[in-house]
Amino acid sequence: MSAVPAPVPADDAAAAPNLRDLIPLYRRQLRDGREALFKEFDQGVPVTTLVLSLSELTDQVLREVWVRHVGTPAGLALAAVGGYGRQELHPASDLDILILAEPAVEAALQEPLEQLVTFLWDIGLQVGHSVRSVAECVSEAAGDVTVMTNLMEARLLAGDAALFERMRGATGPDRVWDSQAFFTAKTEEQQARWHKYGDTAYNLEPNIKENPGGLRDIQMIGWVAKRHFAAATLHELVTQGFLIEPEYQALIEGQNHLWRIRFALHRLTGRREDRLLFDYQRTMARQFGFSDGENNLAVEQFMQQYYRTVQELNRLNEMLLQLFREAILLHDDIGPPVPINKRFQSRSGYLEISCPTVFRRYPVALLEVFYLLQTHPELSGVRASTIRSIRENRHRIDDAFRADIRARSLFMECLRAPQGITHSLRRMNRYGVLAAYIPPFANIVGRMQYDLFHVYTVDEHTLALLRNLRRFTVPEHAEEFPLCSAVSLRIPKLEVLYLAGLFHDIAKGRGGDHSQLGARDAWDFCRLHGLSEFDSRLVAWLVEKHLLMSMTAQRKDISDPEVIQAFAEMVGEQTRLDYLYLLTVADSRATNPERWNSWIDALLRELYHATRRALLRGLEHPQAQEELIAQKQDEAKRLVQRYGGDPDACTRLWRRFSLDFFLHNSPDEIAWQTRLILDTPPGALPLVMIRPVTARGGTEIFIYTSDRANLFARTTALLDQLGLSIMDARVMTTDDHMAVNTYQVLDLDGHPVNDSDRMEEIRGALTADLRAHASGGIAVARSLPRRHRHFPIETRVSFAVDEANRRTVMRLNTLDRPGLLAEVGEVFQTCNIRLQNAKIATVGAEVDDVFFITAADESPILCETAIACLSREVYARLDPDKGAVKGAG
Repeated sequence: MSAVPAPVPADDAAAAPNLRDLIPLYRRQLRDGREALFKEFDQGVPVTTLVLSLSELTDQVLREVWVRHVGTPAGLALAAVGGYGRQELHPASDLDILILAEPAVEAALQEPLEQLVTFLWDIGLQVGHSVRSVAECVSEAAGDVTVMTNLMEARLLAGDAALFERMRGATGPDRVWDSQAFFTAKTEEQQARWHKYGDTAYNLEPNIKENPGGLRDIQMIGWVAKRHFAAATLHELVTQGFLIEPEYQALIEGQNHLWRIRFALHRLTGRREDRLLFDYQRTMARQFGFSDGENNLAVEQFMQQYYRTVQELNRLNEMLLQLFREAILLHDDIGPPVPINKRFQSRSGYLEISCPTVFRRYPVALLEVFYLLQTHPELSGVRASTIRSIRENRHRIDDAFRADIRARSLFMECLRAPQGITHSLRRMNRYGVLAAYIPPFANIVGRMQYDLFHVYTVDEHTLALLRNLRRFTVPEHAEEFPLCSAVSLRIPKLEVLYLAGLFHDIAKGRGGDHSQLGARDAWDFCRLHGLSEFDSRLVAWLVEKHLLMSMTAQRKDISDPEVIQAFAEMVGEQTRLDYLYLLTVADSRATNPERWNSWIDALLRELYHATRRALLRGLEHPQAQEELIAQKQDEAKRLVQRYGGDPDACTRLWRRFSLDFFLHNSPDEIAWQTRLILDTPPGALPLVMIRPVTARGGTEIFIYTSDRANLFARTTALLDQLGLSIMDARVMTTDDHMAVNTYQVLDLDGHPVNDSDRMEEIRGALTADLRAHASGGIAVARSLPRRHRHFPIETRVSFAVDEANRRTVMRLNTLDRPGLLAEVGEVFQTCNIRLQNAKIATVGAEVDDVFFITAADESPILCETAIACLSREVYARLDPDKGAVKGAG
């Protein structure tokens, strides 16, 4: 046991003229005690010892302070409740105490009790206290299961023991919250808590206490055991048959690991912090002894260990609560078994093995479990005893098992079943069967990627992707993604799509190109499972190319016929396009649901339709740029004429426009902008108009005004200051020096701007700024998001010449930050560069923007001096510490 510092010496106490003079002494005692525990933590002393020692130190202080403030009167007691009552105290834990008082005693000692609580705060204890009589305890507990839970943990510290025991008896299960009602309330409370945290243990910044699989789940087990079974310790669950010894050890080891993390978090932050924020993850990884590997950062290793721990705790929680349900709610009357086949039966709506030796005698039944759940939707799940047996027999899934035709057939039947695929695969993963059956999958279980783009671990992301794919095929959800639902009806074999989803990220963290490595894994698996060579090649191709469509849509100019032709040639035929489109949408939504928006959806749809047209036309007949522009102009004139416009006036106006205007806009956009320009007299300029939601999925802001050097920089800064995310920028200058600029924007919540007042605010601000003709930039006052500060993303800029369109392509990778586009715009102004178009893509905290630029005379930038100037200015503004070095290169 760790040493507890000695109490405040009696001589010091006697020398103090009043209790307030003892505050520095007690503060020092608590500080010295914590510092001693921190040293022991660094020396590897078990965290259970440290948590208990901190509790004992606090007990000692409270007992002394209690006596010095109120003495030892009858009818008054001090109790520790909640986590402190369990003696689970961490460095910055709240100190929950109950002052139990007879009403008359409370009235007589009201002032000393108030001084006591103030004194505790003054010496540095974060006290949560209540003063109640026995009757008030009963009343409060009856109305609030959380109060009841706290009182269950009550531990007498000082005062009237008989009064304390009266309270314990009055709030017992025979008086308040019988064990059935308590169990029901606590399970509902747990479900609500899980839902608050997204029903996943795999959050990027998890709460180690409240998340599924966290410390609260272990406490939940303890509370139920204490209320119904009068269990003083978790080990009593072993003696009562609810746990076997290895499961108990796993439970305690998981708790200890989370305790170590919590202890270290409180020490690191100096406050009660239970969230593993990005601010702390890298520091914690170093403290826990992890170091960067060739293919895996220290922080990723640390977090993978955490995620695997909470996954195991989550499994144990599920199993124990089911056993508790049978014992508490069903009184172990689970009904007679209903046979399903020779190996399985249903009991009380749950699937169970017909005898304990099923998996030993017939190992393939380890997969049959999940197939039966799919084909018997009336089953609510798997009985806890069968879950335990699955876990005990997972080692039987070896090479011989995987080579067994019965196992292969069962796995493929699971993928081909008309329902329950997602649930089955999730259970396979939760019980460890998926990683055992597909060995490469084990590497991605609990594997996180230290960025803001991937918000789930790789296995959780994979299962979310499969859920999205399944949802496309369910008629009830057809309105969510109509095109995806329609395309899914044309898919020849859905299992091919599911296998591509299952394997698309399976090689993450193994070094090399995960797409190519995963493609080889997928090919081997498909051939082993009897897929034809054609289908196997299709799965492998989808895995290898699963990023192709999203990268093309977000980083290339898909209004360029040559881009569409090149993409169509890589895809090759319609069936591949259908498969790839569905996989891409499902993957994007499962990577970061909060960043999925109407803009990305529209980009992928546009690329799909354009590629489909190219495939129908024939790859040997690419569409010429001139043909495309002529088609768009004819359709735009027809639209203008429909609204009373003059086609000849369109022709005269368009003579002043570059071909880029027609290439990069749809006929609808061309017609809308043309009508606005023709209907606006010169004296009414500048013209600013907003369309709330366009076919591109964003809000379109159109500006027509006299061109000037700082226009792009000021406009983008102002839009940023107004809280808008710029998804696309199209900038053009006419032959008579008029700016025709279009921005596709979303609000910061990822939705188009629909509110009329908000649109008028935006239009008014832009119009006022354009009329002011102000020079210089606009300072963006928004601060860098907290999360972004923990990702040291290096600024990189590269250039390529797009000869076909006579322009230069500048690609910029850097840390996302407020005012970034305005900074880039000022660079272009400084270097006398014209911006023609921009593709804006943010991947987590990293910007991956593409700018299509020309020299002032609208020719490609070929001069090395101009490129060097541009590069130097970019680094100087965005990465000043490295700017000189980069610029010199």
